[in-house]
Amino acid sequence: MNLEAGSILAGKVTGITKFGAFVTVAPGKSGLVHISEIANTFVNNVSDFLTEGQEVQVKVLSIDENGRLNLSIKAALPSPPKKEHQEPRRSGQSGRRPAPSQGRSQQPPDYVPMRQSADASFEDKLKRFMQDSDSKMAGVRQYSEKKTRRRSR
Repeated sequence: MNLEAGSILAGKVTGITKFGAFVTVAPGKSGLVHISEIANTFVNNVSDFLTEGQEVQVKVLSIDENGRLNLSIKAALPSPPKKEHQEPRRSGQSGRRPAPSQGRSQQPPDYVPMRQSADASFEDKLKRFMQDSDSKMAGVRQYSEKKTRRRSR
């Protein structure tokens, strides 16, 4: 049996946990399918998608130095059709962004915009949101500290 990254194998679900499922792909060889790699949609409960003893197709994502397999069910599936998402335009909008204001930039100096794509995973979008939120909160804290220092003089 060919156990290398990128190969697609048939396996049997042997255990279900809250963070994923264990799948046996060969006698004595099993790996973990993380909850984020089970389906192309959001998975809240692994048991909603898989049952013990179920036969599944998995793709080997990687094999770590201890020989553990990282598997994916959604990578073994054909990719879903991409949806074209466009914001409806309101009358009077030209589709252009307003010109940036002169002076200080609204974004912090270390801000690097991430390419927003329709196929970005929920985890990627959530991570980006949390980074932006933390950055904005740091700016608010800085501003309020400056304001407090001015009052205490």
